[in-house]
Amino acid sequence: MPMNVIIVLRHAVLATIATSLLSGCAAFDRLKNVGEQPALSAVDNPTARPGYKPVQMPMPAAQPASYNPNSLWRNGSRAFFKDQRAHQVGDILTVKVNITDKANIANETQRSRANKEDSGVTDFLGSKTIPTPATAILPGRILTADSSSSSDGKGSVNRQEALSTNVAGVVTQVLPNGNMVVEGRQEIRVNFEIRELIVAGVVRPEDIESDNTIDSNKIAQARIAYGGRGQITDVQQPRYGQQVLDVVLPF
Repeated sequence: MPMNVIIVLRHAVLATIATSLLSGCAAFDRLKNVGEQPALSAVDNPTARPGYKPVQMPMPAAQPASYNPNSLWRNGSRAFFKDQRAHQVGDILTVKVNITDKANIANETQRSRANKEDSGVTDFLGSKTIPTPATAILPGRILTADSSSSSDGKGSVNRQEALSTNVAGVVTQVLPNGNMVVEGRQEIRVNFEIRELIVAGVVRPEDIESDNTIDSNKIAQARIAYGGRGQITDVQQPRYGQQVLDVVLPF
């Protein structure tokens, strides 16, 4: 057996064993929760989660605030009275998630090609004047080649998604230009199923409405996740053995 085939098989076996161990741990966790409701996540500081990274974006040069003598108005203020909208780290604002996506795309490509090459010599070195045995040895045709190829590809996308809900987010960072990084997480448990909604992104203070709400389509770098976990989700997922075979098998 070639060495490269042995290496590929070795890696496949190691990957299968590792995946089986991880899947076994997940199955053990599921066994511990038999008959129990899935636990809600603890309320914690989003910036203290593993993998959290502050957002860094190109910022304009900071402009110093200027005050007018004998005036209550300060240049750069958004309102004369105190603004009740979120403006600093730890403030809360409501994100109105309204997503309505619809896509219908169809593509079809057809291609075909046929080639034929034929090259020969009718009289190779006077083969007609040579005795008969020579005609069987000397070639009458130098090259004869035929080739043909064809391809037919079709693809279609028909997607329609709709999501409308609200979630409260917390300001986790204020960028130098005044824009704010917000993150919101909501978990709802119904019987033995938990629905999760996660919203994160960068918002402008000017886009926050007077009731301290903002539309999701005004969030830059928006990250919105809606899903769940529980008994229904477990049934919808293929068994881990099938997932391993889908990854390992080349056909």
